[in-house]
Amino acid sequence: MASAVARAPRAPGRRAGAPPRRLPYLLIAPAGLLMLGFIAYPVISVFYYSLRNYNVTKPWRDGFAGFDNFVRIFTDDPQFWTTLGFSARWVVVQVSLQLALGLVLALLVNQTFVGRGVARAMVFSPWAVSGVLTTTIWMLLYNPSTGISRYLADAGIGSYGTSVLSDTGTVFWAAVLAELWRGVPFFAILILADLQSVPKELYEAASVDGAGRARQFLHITLPHLRDAIVLATLLRGVWEFNNVDLLYTLTGGGPAGVTTTLPLYVANTGIEGHDFGYASALTTVAFVILLFCSILYLRLSKFGGDSK
Repeated sequence: MASAVARAPRAPGRRAGAPPRRLPYLLIAPAGLLMLGFIAYPVISVFYYSLRNYNVTKPWRDGFAGFDNFVRIFTDDPQFWTTLGFSARWVVVQVSLQLALGLVLALLVNQTFVGRGVARAMVFSPWAVSGVLTTTIWMLLYNPSTGISRYLADAGIGSYGTSVLSDTGTVFWAAVLAELWRGVPFFAILILADLQSVPKELYEAASVDGAGRARQFLHITLPHLRDAIVLATLLRGVWEFNNVDLLYTLTGGGPAGVTTTLPLYVANTGIEGHDFGYASALTTVAFVILLFCSILYLRLSKFGGDSK
């Protein structure tokens, strides 16, 4: 006679042999702890040094400063307001133009035509180019001796030896054009991915009802793309606000500091000026500004809500 084997009662709703609920969290815990360390430590360090005087060239002045660095930012640093204003202008112009051009490109490559795959690859390829390499390409194009300006001068447009990067009247739009070449594919990729999920039956029904392409775009395409556009503009706005690589290598913040963004001012203050305490305070202020604007933008755009 076989002996009965005692079995522990199984938890209700749990199958035999199923892994414990904690197992997935235990498996991702090492990676999560590493990410937390690499992210949390720099953030906490910035907040810590923002409350201190920390200049490696003046160690005798190091110590706790409280909110003195923040008071200095808002009351005794006109360059902060200048760079913040330029950063806002840079973000608005870049995101607006990148969105418009990216939307046009996405609509074009979403059509069926011969060589569509090659066209998509050409449209998306600039996104894979680094900021420094992008700068190198455009510095060659803007070179007054071998670039576009020389050929324009040969055609009677402009004069020889003119550099658009050294003229305060043209440097902004020269930098905008270089960044557009790299940033437009980002919008095109995201919008194209969302365009391909629009049900074709909606367009067929709209055509039967007599709606033209313009009405279909306004009442079908745009509402469907709303969340994708909101998310793309938010991400690109944050990235453009923090843009340092292209402007630093293309213009260095010049001429006369007219292309210095707030993050570039932070980098110059910390790296060149060695004033890491004040640079940390500037970084903290920039973080708060970005956080506030991001939350406000998501609230106003009703991201994830009903589009009606």
